[in-house]
Amino acid sequence: MNVKRRLSRFMAAAGTPLLLVLAASYVTVSDATPARAATTGPCDIYASGGTPCVAAHSTTRALYGAYNGPLYQVRRSSDNTTRDIGLLSAGGVANAATQDTFCANTSCVITILYDQSGRNNRLTQAPPGFWPGPAPGGWDNLADAKAAPITVGGQKAYGVYIAPGTGYRNNNTNGIATGDQPEGIYAVVDGTHYNQWCCFDYGNAQTDGQADAPAIMETVYFGANKQWGYGAGAGPWIMADLEWGLFSGVNAGYNNLPSINHRFVTAIVKGEPNHWAIRGGSAQSGGLTTYFNGPRPAGYHPMKKEGAILLGIGGDNSVTGRGTFFEGVLTSGYPSDATENAVQANIAAAGYAASGGQQNAMLVGGQSGRCVDVPNGSTTNGTQVQLWDCWGGTMQRWTHTSGKQLQVYGNKCLDAYGQGTSNGTQVVIWDCHGGTNQQWNLNSNGTVTSVQSGLCLDANGAGTANGTKLILWSCNGQQNQQWGQRS
Repeated sequence: MNVKRRLSRFMAAAGTPLLLVLAASYVTVSDATPARAATTGPCDIYASGGTPCVAAHSTTRALYGAYNGPLYQVRRSSDNTTRDIGLLSAGGVANAATQDTFCANTSCVITILYDQSGRNNRLTQAPPGFWPGPAPGGWDNLADAKAAPITVGGQKAYGVYIAPGTGYRNNNTNGIATGDQPEGIYAVVDGTHYNQWCCFDYGNAQTDGQADAPAIMETVYFGANKQWGYGAGAGPWIMADLEWGLFSGVNAGYNNLPSINHRFVTAIVKGEPNHWAIRGGSAQSGGLTTYFNGPRPAGYHPMKKEGAILLGIGGDNSVTGRGTFFEGVLTSGYPSDATENAVQANIAAAGYAASGGQQNAMLVGGQSGRCVDVPNGSTTNGTQVQLWDCWGGTMQRWTHTSGKQLQVYGNKCLDAYGQGTSNGTQVVIWDCHGGTNQQWNLNSNGTVTSVQSGLCLDANGAGTANGTKLILWSCNGQQNQQWGQRS
């Protein structure tokens, strides 16, 4: 039995994280590189840097300036037919209207993430590995195609919403690094949607779904897992899943790197013989921070990569991770920092932003993954709202109106009780009356703020359990103040 299996079984049996010790360093690198023209994509930049993309996946936009093919495919439940979702124009943003029309009045799942590199390294439903998925035959679930609406350059698009049990994989790839060959990986992910479990990964994995040795995979991981490697604060962190552990430096365990609090995150892992690095930053603005740059951990030189690609799961099909993926690539060769800085500028220029107010949408906590809920479907004025498992009932359906109200049931509004403006003010439902204590801003950084007080909608005590009450609190950038909308 290998280490990762023993640790996973220990977790399942004891429910307690196994904490190891890790040390590394980080340094902020400024990015003065100007954004490229709109007709240049990240893969054009990588190619010009001598490290071309060998896989390029996105549900939001083209990753090459000349690409004009499909981004992904959806399947609707009403008749099990499929539809490819393409672009508004070559090198542009996804044509989300195609999905909206095709999936109207029915549910849809994402069945294929197409590879824009031309190597046909597409991602499809992940088969069972050491850990079985929840779908028939031990396969993983497919992502709800409507669950992660955002905007890119002001145009509507959808991400890949990974709930636990959801995963994609390709075990028969073309051109992906194997053995100790160098490669680069980046992913743009939702910085408010994660958990502390294994493993929301994107990158290079083993081909058999078994955790039979260390060093057989190399992926970006985003989350707050403390089972192997972790950083300062409560997380989340960008780390690398190298098999038999998550790493954020040369040693296993703790590493003094800061928690990430960006609404959208650019996460980078790259490796070459006995050398690797972790970098990251906001996918909306600014440059990259180098969190680690140094030698491989003991037992991980040379690497023994096998060249499969996965998304949303661990190499052994661990299916308890949570996250949202928007775009990412794998390269041939170890990209320079300068190349990655130019890619980051391109990502920031793309214009990722949280979606505007939706009609009849669930409001989901970034830390808890649970929904803003009116207890027991009450319609009584003064009922304090809470977190509860998302199931789509009317008491979890909120409409952000042109008057900035968050309406439920069509006639009740989210309300700062007693027009309170102090920390701890209860957030309740009340008959809609147009007061500023019933007006809310849905901000691009994932917060929901009261127009009257400027305070943030907050899960009391950073609670994540069913029944956690919602209050107003000074905005502090913590994940219990991050919210997203789900159709």
